[in-house]
Amino acid sequence: MKYPENILEVGALLPDYMGFIFWKKSGRYFDGIIPELPKSIKKVGVFVDETQEEILKKIKKHNLQAIQLHGHESANFCLNLKTEMRNEIEIIKVFSVKDDFDFEVLKPFEKVCDYFLFDTKGKLPGGNGITFDWKVLENYPSTKPFFLSGGIGMNEFEAIKKITKTNLPVYAIDVNSKFEIEPGLKNIELLSSFKNNLKL
Repeated sequence: MKYPENILEVGALLPDYMGFIFWKKSGRYFDGIIPELPKSIKKVGVFVDETQEEILKKIKKHNLQAIQLHGHESANFCLNLKTEMRNEIEIIKVFSVKDDFDFEVLKPFEKVCDYFLFDTKGKLPGGNGITFDWKVLENYPSTKPFFLSGGIGMNEFEAIKKITKTNLPVYAIDVNSKFEIEPGLKNIELLSSFKNNLKL
């Protein structure tokens, strides 16, 4: 999210989470003040290889409830953040997936993150607008809930319903670029339709 009026419009749809990107190279980079949102919405700060000090500053400044780590952050980095915040913030660690994925890399993060997020490997750390083959997740060895991300749009309803009926611990569906008019500006009608259809 990027624009105050648009943030409020999306807020009215009551998503569970709302993301704000604090990576300066992103076209969705957020450098404003987050308007007052319904308390049920968790504000997520999205970071890419940022320092712990800067992340903590943004958490306090924007009263974030969750952080999404999109870079090469180590398990130890996550642990230090969790300790510093006394477990009061959700840590979502992102892993990029292409044709296959070595699930062994998840092991060090099991106890230091609240959720994993699987996104499509592309030129950018995220927001590439491409869906990866979800069949890769059939080999998911963990019980840790995860966010499903990567180019999800209106055409993915059947695939979403199918994967949520499996034993996989799909916790949330992360949508972004397929619902944008321009980077950071969301199409409210499309988002509303998507959310309503997911309830069916």
